[in-house]
Amino acid sequence: MEYSGREEYFDVIVVGAGIMGSSTAYHLSKRGKKTLLLEQFDFLHYLGSSHGESRIIRATYPEDYYHPMVAESALLWEQIQQEIGYKVYFKSQHLDMGPSDNKSLQSMIASCLKNSIPHRVLDSRQVSDEFSGRIEIPENWVGVVSEMGGVIKPTKAVSMFQTLAIKNGAVLRDRTEVKNIVKKVGGGVKVVTTNGENFWGKKCVITAGAWVGKLVKTVSGLELPIQPLETNVGYWRIKEGNDNGSVGVDYGFAGDFPTFASYSEPYVYGTPSLEYPGLIKIATHGGYPCDPDKRLWGPGMPVGALKEWIEKRFVGRVDSNGPVVTQLCMYSMTPDEDFVIDFLGGEFGKDVVVAGGFSGHGFKMGPAVGRILTDLVLGGEAGVELKHFKISRFKENPQGNVKEFGDQVTIEPMLRSRF
Repeated sequence: MEYSGREEYFDVIVVGAGIMGSSTAYHLSKRGKKTLLLEQFDFLHYLGSSHGESRIIRATYPEDYYHPMVAESALLWEQIQQEIGYKVYFKSQHLDMGPSDNKSLQSMIASCLKNSIPHRVLDSRQVSDEFSGRIEIPENWVGVVSEMGGVIKPTKAVSMFQTLAIKNGAVLRDRTEVKNIVKKVGGGVKVVTTNGENFWGKKCVITAGAWVGKLVKTVSGLELPIQPLETNVGYWRIKEGNDNGSVGVDYGFAGDFPTFASYSEPYVYGTPSLEYPGLIKIATHGGYPCDPDKRLWGPGMPVGALKEWIEKRFVGRVDSNGPVVTQLCMYSMTPDEDFVIDFLGGEFGKDVVVAGGFSGHGFKMGPAVGRILTDLVLGGEAGVELKHFKISRFKENPQGNVKEFGDQVTIEPMLRSRF
C-alpha cells in the first residue's frame, strides 16, 4: 500500500518497529485492519533491542505467568516462518544450571511441574554424561534439561514480520519520528511526527522499546518505571582439539549442544555455535543505565567473573582470555523485570495500548505479544491473564510484582573496563 498524502486514516497506528511493533503490525494486517507501522530510525536498525544474530527461546521460567505466552510463541514462530518460506527459529534442547538451593532455579523447577513442562533434573555427573563432558557443573549444582529450546534470529525475524505485514496491506514508514499523540474529539487519535506529517487512527499501539518511557511521558505525563540499559554480548573462541577442530562442531547445533542459562553469580546465558563458526555466544545478563539518545557505546559489562565461569564450565575447551567479537544492545528494564502491557488510560481510555519493559527476555515472546496487543486494541481483551503486566502494579508497590527470589539482571552502577 503506497502512502498517498500528508494525512492518512488508519484503523490502528503502531509506533515502533522492533519485534513487538512489527509482530503487532503483522497480526493486525492479517485480520484485514488498515495498519500503519512507524519507525523513527531506519528499519532493521542497530540502535535498539531488536537486532543481532541470536536470541534464546526457552520454556523454563521461575514465574508461572510466562508459560502461556512462551508456549503460544513457540507455535507461532513455526507457523509464521512457514508463511515467509525461511527459518528464523532453530530448535535445540535447553539447559538451566545452578546451585541446588538457588531460589530462582527452585521456582523454575516448580513452575515446570505446575505447567507440565517436560524436563529432567540432573546431578553434576549426569550433566557431564548428558553432554559428553562438554560442560561441567559443581557437585552442589543441578542441571535442568528441557526439550523446548533454541535460537531465534532477531533481525531476520523482525524483517519477516514486516515483509508479511506489507504483503497483507500494511503501510510501513521508517525515519518517521513520533513527537506526540493527541486524543481526537469524538474518538480516535492523531499521531504527530517531527517531519510535520499527521496520521489519524481509530486506535494506537506504542511499542517504542527503550524510548517508550519518553514518548509515554510526552503523550500523557505518565512516568513509566522503565530504565534503558546498555548491554553487550560476547562470542568466545572454541579451542581446536586433537580431532581436526571437531570440538567446534561439538559446541554447535550439529553437535546437539543446548542453549543454556546459569542461575548463579553472575547470571550467564549462551547459545550453541551458529552465527560465527568456531565461536560460541556467552554473555552476562545485565547492563549499564543509559539514555537511549545519549549512549556511550561501551565499554560493555566487565567479564572477569565470566572468564572464570567459562574456564570452569567448559573445562578449558573454550578460550576464556576474552571475547573475540562483541555486540552492543539495549534492555528496557522494569524494577521487577516483568513486561508492561496495558491500556494507557486517562483521556485515551482504551484507544492507546502501551507495551514495553521487556527487560532482556521478551524477544522470544514477540509473536504472542503481537497477538495480545492486537486483541487488546481491537476488542479490549487479551485471551491471557495480564494482571502481572499492568501499569497500576507500580502504584501499589514501586518495585512492582513481589517475588520470592532475587533479581536476575545485573545493573552496573558505573562504567568499568571490559577486561
